[in-house]
Amino acid sequence: MTEASALPVRVPTPRHYLMCPPRHFAVEYAINPWMDPDQPVDVQRALEQWTGLRDLYRKFGHTVDEVSPVPGLPDMVFAANSGTVIDGRVLGARFRAPQRCAEAEHFRRWFVEHGYRDVTMPRQINEAEGDFAWTGRLLLAGTGFRTDPAAHGEAQESLGVPVVSLRLTDPRYYHLDTALFVLSEATEAAPARIAYYPEAFSRGSRRVLERLFPDAVLATAQDAECFGLNAVSDGRNVVLPVEATALGERLAALGYEPVFTDISELRKAGGGPKCCTLEIRK
Repeated sequence: MTEASALPVRVPTPRHYLMCPPRHFAVEYAINPWMDPDQPVDVQRALEQWTGLRDLYRKFGHTVDEVSPVPGLPDMVFAANSGTVIDGRVLGARFRAPQRCAEAEHFRRWFVEHGYRDVTMPRQINEAEGDFAWTGRLLLAGTGFRTDPAAHGEAQESLGVPVVSLRLTDPRYYHLDTALFVLSEATEAAPARIAYYPEAFSRGSRRVLERLFPDAVLATAQDAECFGLNAVSDGRNVVLPVEATALGERLAALGYEPVFTDISELRKAGGGPKCCTLEIRK
């Protein structure tokens, strides 16, 4: 048996994503260490990069819906921060930064207008899939910089799924989705598999992750610094920033298919593929 044939067979599953085109993209303020209002931003290039990401999802057979962008809300492109959807239940967002607060209502309205009836808006600061990662059995929940710890309990009550709290400690990785992503969700036959950057987490959180996911892919500082952990996986195809080549090689050795995309302009606002992608799980 050859090495290639010995690799696990990774089967992609159809996904449903919600995205928002960056027609009003700008870096007009700094609410994370990656943002510099003095650095020029090319809106057309950001739109081209976003379009390339959306078209990749459609090429893989996934459904992509779009929310209309709103002038004055340049970070609306980062749709992942605006909702968490599991089994058709929607938990909206409540942003910490005042510059983003208005986004939550536009996404709530989209869900209501598209037939979602179980929509809850949180009372606690909750930046949605920025800090929530669904593994198929557990909701991993980040805190430390944006989402309040109390929002974790609120998510459990609203979504009806078990929640595991994790503390982030490096301000560069201010959301969970900059330091961890789910490669394969849990099934009846196999546990979930994740990739994460250990140094982004507190000591206790690292021990929790080691216990829950002993076969996780451990990312390096170089992987994290290029937003390699801000990735999107359908169980086989893993969309990564073009710079995350070393991480891509390790994933390929495990039978995943790394797919590289340029998000350099969007990264100027502290975002990558996952930041732009809210997953709807019905």
